[in-house]
Amino acid sequence: MGGTEAVGMPDEGAARTPERLRRRPSRLLSQLTVRSDRLIIDGLVQVDARKWHYAVLASLQEYGPGSQAELSRRSGIHRSDMVGVLNELAERGLVERVPDPEDRRRNVITVSPLGRRHLSLLDETLDDLDAELLAPLSPSERDQLVRLLTRLLDHHTGPS
Repeated sequence: MGGTEAVGMPDEGAARTPERLRRRPSRLLSQLTVRSDRLIIDGLVQVDARKWHYAVLASLQEYGPGSQAELSRRSGIHRSDMVGVLNELAERGLVERVPDPEDRRRNVITVSPLGRRHLSLLDETLDDLDAELLAPLSPSERDQLVRLLTRLLDHHTGPS
């Protein structure tokens, strides 16, 4: 593919898309990613949140307190971006930062009670957005899609 194909440009419809493009899983995943990101970003804005907020709060809820470096590894957020995300969450009272008793140069981040309540709201919001995204699929097809996508992602991000 050359540089002339614009990323994120709307597909003009199946009737005008060449069959060989419609059969390309990589293209389909790419186009769906663009639409999914837009849906999720717009939906989270309605509850004054961002995807990264959810990733950090979910990580803290599931795995417990952690350093910025640990949270970066757990959530996939680059370390340089993590500081800004944590600042936003701390300003809102959703996380708490305290000096690590074993290493005073770093902080340990924990989810606050307000952060746990906010995470519940985000879970509900994302459940609704995922239902909208996957509306054409039955519940069993949704489960199958998640299993397949997880398998693909694990294969491509696992140990080499």
